[in-house]
Amino acid sequence: MTDTASNAALPPLPPLTAQADRLIALGVHELAGMPTDEIRAFAERAAGSGDGGALLAVHPNRAPASALAPLLRRDDKPGFVVVDMPDVDDFAPESVELPDAPLYLVTGLDRGDHMANWSPEEALPALTKEGRTPLVLSEGIHWVLQQPAALERNRCFMTIGSRLRKANGTLDARTPAIWISNGTGRDGRERRNAPKVGWCWWGNRHTWLGFGSTTGRGS
Repeated sequence: MTDTASNAALPPLPPLTAQADRLIALGVHELAGMPTDEIRAFAERAAGSGDGGALLAVHPNRAPASALAPLLRRDDKPGFVVVDMPDVDDFAPESVELPDAPLYLVTGLDRGDHMANWSPEEALPALTKEGRTPLVLSEGIHWVLQQPAALERNRCFMTIGSRLRKANGTLDARTPAIWISNGTGRDGRERRNAPKVGWCWWGNRHTWLGFGSTTGRGS
């Protein structure tokens, strides 16, 4: 459930059964290699158990960020991954445990507006202290797919639960984020206002980026 001041202006998430229908309409079931009945049945069971306000997510092993990002829409413009992040799907959950299931629920979503202009390095321990874990990139994309209003100018968010571990065992300094393109530089003018999957440095601050997080995940 969206439960903090960061999300005060956001409408509630659609019912889980409606979320399942939207994923199917977008073709996510084909990306994930799952029958439509399986997705609908999961959503119906979860809705029956009282998981209202939760986000229905497909495990990133089944539906990677590179395939999900183009399904995003804003001003009728498709989402995209920045050209200097060709390894986007190599960013994996780091210090975040995802359910071992193709479908799962994400609860207690928060965009982290109150942490705007914090660096990821500063935000992670603060989220942990609050009993929250950061979203992984695919969860952030799922959120915007189901609730486009979660992405607005000057109120976008990082998904620092996804990190890239390099061959030498150290973590890449890039951290994924989802925001809105200004149509400058290599994005291209035609992509102005399109949803954008990009990255920020672990130690840098950005006034327009909070930190997407959750209170729990379950299958």
